[in-house]
Amino acid sequence: MSKTMTFRLMRTEDIDQVLIVERQSFTLPWSREAFYNELNHNQYAKYLVIEDEGKIAGYCGAWIVIDEAHITNIAILPDYRGLKLGEELLRKMIDVALSMGVIRMTLEVRVSNIVAQSLYKKLGFQTGGIRKNYYTDNQEDAYVMWVNLT
Repeated sequence: MSKTMTFRLMRTEDIDQVLIVERQSFTLPWSREAFYNELNHNQYAKYLVIEDEGKIAGYCGAWIVIDEAHITNIAILPDYRGLKLGEELLRKMIDVALSMGVIRMTLEVRVSNIVAQSLYKKLGFQTGGIRKNYYTDNQEDAYVMWVNLT
């Protein structure tokens, strides 16, 4: 990790680089249009990026509605994994959410994604339920996880 690693709000001009992260992280990546709409038309959306000397190394998105936040996606480029950037990114998103009055945060995670589940548990998330056949690529179930922030 370079000394110039920064966290900031995502901008429309970041979409091309975020799509690279997206495609290297997910079997069902979001489209350019989806990100454009999130950034420009969804009043509830907040997205952060990690930037390393001009290169987007990861991103995290959330929908913030009244006092709850729903993490939409969090992803780190493969070359940057294992550096605890996902944890830092999620902590930054929690800070953003808290500054907006959020008291609870939720997300879905594949039942097979033990690494992500470990991170979420480390930050206080607990499994609150299961969504059957949530992922359309393979009908894998998702755990619904929650954390109280206050």
